[in-house]
Amino acid sequence: MSSDDEVVNYYKYDPSHALPAVFAGIVFLSLVAHTWQNFRYRFWKITFWAFWGGLLFTIGWILRCFSSYHPANKNLYIAQAIFIYLAPPVYSAAAYNIVGRLMSYLPMHAVFNPNRVLLVFIYAGAAVEGITVAGAAKNAGAGDDLDKYKSGGVLIAVGLILQAVVESLVIAIVAMVHTRAAKAGIVPRNVTILCLTLYGTSTLVLIRCIFRAVETFEMFDNLGCTETCGPILSNEWYLFAFELGPMLIFTFWMNILHPGRYLAREKTRYLGLDGRIERMGPGWNDRRGSWKTSIDPFDFQGMMKGEVSYDKYWLRSEEWPICKDGSFAEGTASNVKSFQPNKENVLSASQV
Repeated sequence: MSSDDEVVNYYKYDPSHALPAVFAGIVFLSLVAHTWQNFRYRFWKITFWAFWGGLLFTIGWILRCFSSYHPANKNLYIAQAIFIYLAPPVYSAAAYNIVGRLMSYLPMHAVFNPNRVLLVFIYAGAAVEGITVAGAAKNAGAGDDLDKYKSGGVLIAVGLILQAVVESLVIAIVAMVHTRAAKAGIVPRNVTILCLTLYGTSTLVLIRCIFRAVETFEMFDNLGCTETCGPILSNEWYLFAFELGPMLIFTFWMNILHPGRYLAREKTRYLGLDGRIERMGPGWNDRRGSWKTSIDPFDFQGMMKGEVSYDKYWLRSEEWPICKDGSFAEGTASNVKSFQPNKENVLSASQV
């Protein structure tokens, strides 16, 4: 270690050299598994963000490993902080896409236009990303500048609050879809697994947000400290337990119960009112213009008038062809290209 490293340490503790390298390897293994599954199930459009989040998280922990050997290197410290802060909101974007695809699969129980989930959640996630990165960069590079350190903390706090609100909204929307489906008696195994996965992953992100919020408040109470800065700022294990831990569970959960196993890749494929047969419908069709659905994705205007503006095509099931390759609801369909359905378990049109 150089003389500069002995004098300056941007960490409030002696950072571990081995653990960041080990965790980078674990995150990378999960990234490889997810990449393979995305190819296997041809599910890139829906869960690309899980891949991207895994890549950012892997880079973050690799940089942290290098930074631990050079705690006085300001650029390395800033880089590792940004990438580690950046990954969780990107992971969350994969869950947002799954919510949209789930509502396309159960259009009769959709809370709002499934085609506008990207607009509602991804753009909110992008705002979280921008605020978080700006705050992390300011905070990590503040040095002895207390005003810059404080302003960075404020930005991080705002980003955390916004992400917590978004995750809470995700849980609420999934709960509404799940409840509506249960009341209608349409909750097959694949829908249950997807809902439980979305509850779980969003809760994990909320736990991470709470940890980072507590860390930020502790930072405000210890502005300018150099040694004893509070338990979270002075102990590295909190970062491993409450930042890394929830996100590792998140990514492995998404691997073990990959949504490509339980949800059709085509967004026009939907589950019929009987909860068994799947059909290829026309997709969500809103009679309003695209700009109106963007401004009002929940169709508040239609609710006030007492007449929704979208087509309830699922009520005209006879117009849409039955999927002959099985049913995800019954576990007889797959997104794998080489999959051959068991024809004895697949209903034909004449049997319906």
